[in-house]
Amino acid sequence: MSLLDLDTSRFGTDFNVRPFSVRHRLVGHPAFTLERLVELARRMPAERVEYNAGDLPLTQDPALTPRTGLSIEETIRRINDAKSWMVLKRVETDAEYGRILDECLDQVVPYAPDMRGRQAFIFISSPGSVTPYHIDHEYNFLLQVRGTKHMTIFDRDVLSEEAIERFYRGEHRNLVFDESRAAQGRTFELAPGEGVHVPVNAPHYVKNGPEASVSFSITFRTPDGDRRSSVYRVNERMRSLGIKPRPVGKTPLVDRAKYLGYALYKRVQRLGR
Repeated sequence: MSLLDLDTSRFGTDFNVRPFSVRHRLVGHPAFTLERLVELARRMPAERVEYNAGDLPLTQDPALTPRTGLSIEETIRRINDAKSWMVLKRVETDAEYGRILDECLDQVVPYAPDMRGRQAFIFISSPGSVTPYHIDHEYNFLLQVRGTKHMTIFDRDVLSEEAIERFYRGEHRNLVFDESRAAQGRTFELAPGEGVHVPVNAPHYVKNGPEASVSFSITFRTPDGDRRSSVYRVNERMRSLGIKPRPVGKTPLVDRAKYLGYALYKRVQRLGR
């Protein structure tokens, strides 16, 4: 039985353009019990476990994110009352979770045949916790396994070109939330068995419901997405030199020239090492 229920018509019109709902069959899967997640966290390298307090504002300076004082294991076991947020990164490196990721994304391949760089993340968060406003560089499907959450997603056009360029330069994913644009977001109420597609660079934030939450995020990249990220890096560099670049996507031939120049530059860098 397939793990995802996909509306093929939505893929044709909305994939990586606007968010849309999906459904899945991961609810009750033994890999997502808290005990199994404790075992997984023990196997993960420390740098692949990020956790902090969950009572955060939408605009959060990453350098000032508060901690709870709990250990990784305590955070998971006490997630109902720990007031915490946690993500286990790159869980596809564990064989079981890698199989689940592949089983899900194999269904998406017909719509993204050049898919590469598959990765998976598990979010474990306390009731009422908040994931601040931020962007990501991957194609993403967030699948709700336990508890409920509200995910509010905005069109990438609410961001300036400069903000996206800074992200690809290496700045933290967190962004400053513009209250004047609050009404432009679309909120998805996710219950177990439900999920949502988040386009590349679509800014979003998450607010948990009254129960502890477990979500499975399945992501990937494409050559086109990687080319766009390179062009954003070129544009950031041009802007730093006082040159106003054309926005990404406005002039495909110019974008291609920038990408080819960037790719040549990176190749020369590698050869010089």
